[in-house]
Amino acid sequence: MVKKKWRVLVTGGAGYVGSALVPKLLEAGHRVNVLDLYLYGDDIFHDLRHNDKLCEVRGDLRDPAVVMNSLEGCDAVIHLACISNDPSYDLDPELGKSINFDAFRPLVQASKAAGVKRFIYASSSSVYGIREETLVTEDLLVEPLTDYSKFKALCEDVLEDEREPGFVTCTIRPSTVCGYARRQRLDVIVNILTNHAVNNGRVRVFGGGQKRPNIHINDMVDLYVYLLDQDDEKLDGRIYNAGYENHTLLELAEIVRKVVGSDLPIDIEPTNDLRSYHVSSEKMRRELGFTPRHSIEDAVHGLVQAFREGRLPNSMDDSRYFNIKLMQQTKLK
Repeated sequence: MVKKKWRVLVTGGAGYVGSALVPKLLEAGHRVNVLDLYLYGDDIFHDLRHNDKLCEVRGDLRDPAVVMNSLEGCDAVIHLACISNDPSYDLDPELGKSINFDAFRPLVQASKAAGVKRFIYASSSSVYGIREETLVTEDLLVEPLTDYSKFKALCEDVLEDEREPGFVTCTIRPSTVCGYARRQRLDVIVNILTNHAVNNGRVRVFGGGQKRPNIHINDMVDLYVYLLDQDDEKLDGRIYNAGYENHTLLELAEIVRKVVGSDLPIDIEPTNDLRSYHVSSEKMRRELGFTPRHSIEDAVHGLVQAFREGRLPNSMDDSRYFNIKLMQQTKLK
């Protein structure tokens, strides 16, 4: 097991997962460079700016000079930055492609040129498409259904193409992340259901039978930190699903009701969105030795506490919590 301390570039470090990951990396003794546009606020790491192990670079992943600057001194990269999820991507497919795919190979090549030894890429479990298999494992061919998932899959191919001795690569296919973070998202399924339960007094479920794999944000970031401690041979060229629980939407709603209040009404409405994902994360447990420790119920409890303590004001309307709303407002090009 590797015990070294890295200098890690986290692209998208001020996003939902990044905002939880950066403090964990610092706590583990690593130095951290963050590259982000900071669209969701400049003060996400205000309490960490006294830490000389944190370097923040505000800039665009598509700008080679900015990328070169952010990579200075780094020997590892955790690449989170992207236009996240299908609806946000579909707002402006050209923009989505430019960030999610066109900028990827230049980032990987710049990383190699800067002396990076380890590159961890956050892909997506959506690359599998809709599958009938009970257990969707990494051995199955990807069948992405949308441009967002297609370019996630193509980046995996690019990373494998760029892999070479001394440049260790690993692809993670996360399930949908849930729970509370500094930069909160309220447009992912567990968080949506909890927000409505607490602040509207009811839960709306569209469909109900579709399965959605989820992973608590604390487990997601713990995995990335854990990967930095693993030997090269456990990671190099490997792909790992990262999930914990597969539940139907109705089951998720029931978990939310159990936490928020047993008299909470659940409204079931029809939908055309029949996407259903059910992934196996057994390889992650077996080969990496990493087992998630936080349940969906834990995520709901954390969100409920944040709502009740006033840490998520104006949660139904503030665009900071909703990627698609903020994208519409910022008109990023």
